[in-house]
Amino acid sequence: MKTVRNVTYELLRRNGINKMFGNPGSNELPFLKNFPKDFDYVLALHEGVAVGIADGYARASGKPALVNIHSAAGTGNAMGALANAWSGHSPLIITAGQQTRAMVALEPLLTNIDAATLPRPLVKWSREPASAQEVPHAFSRALHTATADAPGPVYLSIPYDDWDKRADESSSSLLKRRVSNARALPEEALLGLVQRLDAAVNPVLILGADVDAANANEAAVELAEKLKCPVWAAPSSPRCAFPTRHACFRGMLPAGIASLSHLLAGHDLVIVIGAPVFRYHQFEAGPFLPKGSELILISCDQQEAARAPVGDAWIGDIHPILNQLARHVTCRDQAMPDALPVPAAVPPSQPLKPESVFDLINSVAPPRSIFVNESTSTIPALWQRINMATQGSYYLAAAGGLGFAMPAGVGIQLASPDRQVFVIVGDGSANYSIQALWTAAHYAIPVIFIVMRNGTYGALRWFADVLDATDIPGLNLPDIDFTALAEGYGVQASRANTPEQIRTAISQARASGKPALIEVETGWTDGGEKP
Repeated sequence: MKTVRNVTYELLRRNGINKMFGNPGSNELPFLKNFPKDFDYVLALHEGVAVGIADGYARASGKPALVNIHSAAGTGNAMGALANAWSGHSPLIITAGQQTRAMVALEPLLTNIDAATLPRPLVKWSREPASAQEVPHAFSRALHTATADAPGPVYLSIPYDDWDKRADESSSSLLKRRVSNARALPEEALLGLVQRLDAAVNPVLILGADVDAANANEAAVELAEKLKCPVWAAPSSPRCAFPTRHACFRGMLPAGIASLSHLLAGHDLVIVIGAPVFRYHQFEAGPFLPKGSELILISCDQQEAARAPVGDAWIGDIHPILNQLARHVTCRDQAMPDALPVPAAVPPSQPLKPESVFDLINSVAPPRSIFVNESTSTIPALWQRINMATQGSYYLAAAGGLGFAMPAGVGIQLASPDRQVFVIVGDGSANYSIQALWTAAHYAIPVIFIVMRNGTYGALRWFADVLDATDIPGLNLPDIDFTALAEGYGVQASRANTPEQIRTAISQARASGKPALIEVETGWTDGGEKP
């Protein structure tokens, strides 16, 4: 007899999913018993960390990731990480155990009340199957929904007595299904779009995370080089879609309406690819676009296309559309833009400035390194000083939720074992998901965590000035010993407060092949343009 559990594991296997990330509770144990030997279970010490690790793994691998959390309480613990996965278009399949069907109506302890509603609006689809026989179909639908454009998390609540029930014989048909996306532009739309690009006098490209997620960075470079136009990263971009030392690159746009519009002045055509229009942060009254500008959006996300306050939008798959545009636009007969100068080195100081730390990291990081960032007050400085040249080089919390970087870095390193992952995290942010260190140590995942310790919530200090909210309590973080915390979780740790100490600590961490934490005391910086 094939059980619901048997069919579900075979469905996962057929779709290339053989890792599970989680922190299980009692309701989840029946799914995990007789755990298949060809599957790996990656344990985290908190549900938010489990979702964060899975989020990083899914973004870096481009494959859906399965997460196992505990009922309603575990879902609540994971909601912050779920917000980042939702905004980052991360294909996660979140499973939560439900009480046995015989008692759900009585709402005993650990019942997930109104389970399908609980994770909304941070999931694409949510379901508690109406019967045990529906579970494999729900898993199949969850898998294909999570990976369809725009990708995103889905949620299944499953009563724990369903797993040992007999599976419906028709469930075997689910094992052969494939759902594929390949939406390029139809010929008429492509011709019209190319004509607009060719006719533009001074176009500008703005690239977002979905370009990097679609492995389309090279096509973006080809398009920019034919247009010979400046390229900006979209505001607060959680990924880097263009080489940051390329002659066309101009940096990251600010997240304010007026300041963003001001920087686009003089451009008659603004082409936004793979990003919302726009992800603003602080409020600045002003026009969405400078006078005389038109905007074109190319997005894989129908909701983002519909939500845009200005411009025309085309919805489709980013990679084929970028390839179409790069092939068909006319190569302009003009010089390439002048490359921005590399920022001058900042002299060493005590404590070190963040800019100095980034220069040091950039100088010792091996080629194709990956940088996971949650030093929120220094985002612009990092983009200016670290050379991100290759696909999948940079990750940031897409929804701005703290607690992303440390677990995501673990998942990204799992998905990218041939690349070195550096997690650059502020001391305030590190406290949100410090438990990720245990998972890194337990599975010997060689992430290098660099804690920028300035003893304060730097980004909040800037916002306090913007909002004229002085004398705010709770902005300082004295007396936290991150090296002791790391060692307690089994991670080798050191303090490094001079350039030579930082170089030595990174070299030793890489040579060990194990995770390491380096605590660096830094002065607070305003970081230039704010996150």
